[in-house]
Amino acid sequence: MNTEEPVYHKHIFVCTNQRKEGAARLSCGEAHGLELVSAFKEHLKNKPAELRVRAQKAGCLDICDFGPTVAVYPDGVFYVNVQPEDVPEIVHEHILNNRPVQRLLLTRSSTKLQ
Repeated sequence: MNTEEPVYHKHIFVCTNQRKEGAARLSCGEAHGLELVSAFKEHLKNKPAELRVRAQKAGCLDICDFGPTVAVYPDGVFYVNVQPEDVPEIVHEHILNNRPVQRLLLTRSSTKLQ
């Protein structure tokens, strides 16, 4: 591998944070975070060998109010309210074909990040 090349072409971070019981805010981990990590890993098994991708659990991405969150780097794309049935579409469209899944995107207009 050339030292100028990134370690991974795509790096998928899935929030698996779990807040203490009774916390005021929801957390992604309680809403199938680990299931999403497993689903990404399963769907990435058949990717082209030359495509270096890693899916892993992450701590809080601080946007849990929008549902289970997935971040894809180096693209800087955040998906919200991700369900296990969305994983094949994200892998096929975004990871393999570089077309982010518009309906799941976190946008500045939908958040307090403005």
